[in-house]
Amino acid sequence: MASVVTLPLTLSASPSGWTKPTAAKPSSPSQLPLYPAGPSFISAARRQILQRSFEEDDKHVLAAREKEAAAKEDKGDGLSYPGLGEEDEPSHVLNQDPKEWKKQDHYAVLGLGHLRYKAHDEHIRVAHRRKVLRHHPDKKAAQHGANDDSFFKCIQKAHETLTHPEKRKQFDSVDWNIEDEVPDLKSLSPEEFVATCNKIFAREGRFSKVQPVPEFGSLDAPKKEVEGFYDFFYNFDSWRSFEWHDKEVNEGSDNRDDKRFTEKKNKSERTRRKKEDNTRLRVLVDDVLALDPRIKRIKAEEKAARDAKKKGGVNGTAQNKPLSAAEKKAAEEKKKKEEAEKKEAERKALEASKGDREAAKKAKEAARKNSKKWKKAIQTVITSSNYFQAEGTSPSPAVIEKQLSELDLLVELLEPEDIKDLKEKIEKAGNGQPAKSVLVEKAKATGEKGQGKFTEFA
Repeated sequence: MASVVTLPLTLSASPSGWTKPTAAKPSSPSQLPLYPAGPSFISAARRQILQRSFEEDDKHVLAAREKEAAAKEDKGDGLSYPGLGEEDEPSHVLNQDPKEWKKQDHYAVLGLGHLRYKAHDEHIRVAHRRKVLRHHPDKKAAQHGANDDSFFKCIQKAHETLTHPEKRKQFDSVDWNIEDEVPDLKSLSPEEFVATCNKIFAREGRFSKVQPVPEFGSLDAPKKEVEGFYDFFYNFDSWRSFEWHDKEVNEGSDNRDDKRFTEKKNKSERTRRKKEDNTRLRVLVDDVLALDPRIKRIKAEEKAARDAKKKGGVNGTAQNKPLSAAEKKAAEEKKKKEEAEKKEAERKALEASKGDREAAKKAKEAARKNSKKWKKAIQTVITSSNYFQAEGTSPSPAVIEKQLSELDLLVELLEPEDIKDLKEKIEKAGNGQPAKSVLVEKAKATGEKGQGKFTEFA
């Protein structure tokens, strides 16, 4: 049975100046508008507008949900893109070596050879799913008793490459299965010339950072449209890159010098290929411009307009009065003077541009030297911070190699003024984690260029 115990406790006296708080007065009521909303109101409104009972409305809602679920289940299988990814593969596609994935035609492996760079994400997803269902090693082993998963590995590598935006750009840049040969344009008629050039520049336009790309146009295109097309391609900004041809570092090699040498060689080769591609496009545009029948038509129209203006005279009356000997001499002198002034202006402009180029070259060389100095200062901070390892532990060679390689990549992606800013911030932050935080922040600022390329500074 419970018992009550009384404790001998005495409450202390209230502090001086303390008073009992008074209850606050409630605020005066206010009116607010109340709007009907939510699924219940929507259901009630739907039943009232469509004149349905509760039972009928529930049947319609259930049917709509089942239809939506069936559409999601069928998406990418039987109903979407019939035949895609279900064709029989040629022997040269089936017999590809998954280890030689850089020589692999990823579009042909997924059955997208007819679409190539025009294939969108849904095409790739559907084709990959159907290929996996047909060529899964377990299914082959059950049907034929074979245990060869080489083509299945090719399928997975193709899907991995084409669903990664950066890797797909690299592959599309060097896609050797796209015929990019230019026929002999001189032997074509004007109609054939225009049709051929439309195909050529539609193909070249896929590499443009600026979209949409202007079309070559028709044979009777106006002057403004023709000039706009050539202006665009003479200032063409291409995203095309050639990393796909990079040579891999020998597996198992921990030599940092070997890796640096390979990376330097790859960078030099990419620059060379990029320069050659830009030259190729520029020569192509020059050749097309020289043979474009529309340019000849526009010049003829302008000449006819000038002649008509001369014949029309100031007031629209004919002026066929021959010039005197003195007037002819004055006109010739005036023409010679204008040509001399034009040549002088061109000479001055050429000298000015030459001086600008030399100044830009000197500035670029100075920035390159300074970048090396700033990079060395940043590397010194990383070294003195024990490569951001815990105090008392020595960094492994792999960590040292990774951090220095990522520093090289970061310096390569940044502009000289950004490298200087990074060096100043790191020196201000000091050694240890504050310096690493600055590096991580700068690596994130590289955006898409550095996406997925940093691990130590991520």
